[in-house]
Amino acid sequence: MEIEIYADLVCPWCYIGKHRLEQALASYGGEVTVRYRPFQLDPSPVAEPLPLVRAMAAKFGGPERARQMFDHVTAVAAGDGLRLDFDRAVIANTFDAHRLVAYATDHGRAGEMVEALYRAHFTQGVDLGSREALAAVAGGIGLDAADARRFLDSDERTADVTAGLATARELGITGVPMFVLAGKYAVSGAQEAQTLLAALAEVEQREAAAN
Repeated sequence: MEIEIYADLVCPWCYIGKHRLEQALASYGGEVTVRYRPFQLDPSPVAEPLPLVRAMAAKFGGPERARQMFDHVTAVAAGDGLRLDFDRAVIANTFDAHRLVAYATDHGRAGEMVEALYRAHFTQGVDLGSREALAAVAGGIGLDAADARRFLDSDERTADVTAGLATARELGITGVPMFVLAGKYAVSGAQEAQTLLAALAEVEQREAAAN
């Protein structure tokens, strides 16, 4: 079964959803192929990597409201064994980060790259809009950092990421994570692992019956 994950690399619920899917897959007996699809919560250019806390306070009605949101998702993530440090995170346009995932996919390292990018953003304060920083993340998982930087400075996979973002819009995806199972069954949000496992089992049954 193919599982497509539409997600953004600065989305905390996507980070949580990825781990919950991995928990579900650990209990699932069927064969799956996971493919990471690009989505941007905010495609706007980012002039400088401002602290996320400050940016979200301006967007969501003040620092108190932003802090409540951060505290809630931090607590949920902690329950899943993940650490989020919003005080270190900076805002970034993730287009090049999605290109780097495509680069890692070509090297058979997509899952590791996605995990490393989430960790870089949410725990290390790395600017995912910086090509230098992205190349360093690639080097951190064992890829050639210099080659990754060469790739990022080219226009390779730019058209592919642009097309992937367009596909998400055509599918009507407005929130992530979105899991598409077997090309036609959608599960939205960072569902609990047991919910995802049940969805996998149901899709497997439906596909078997259809064949």
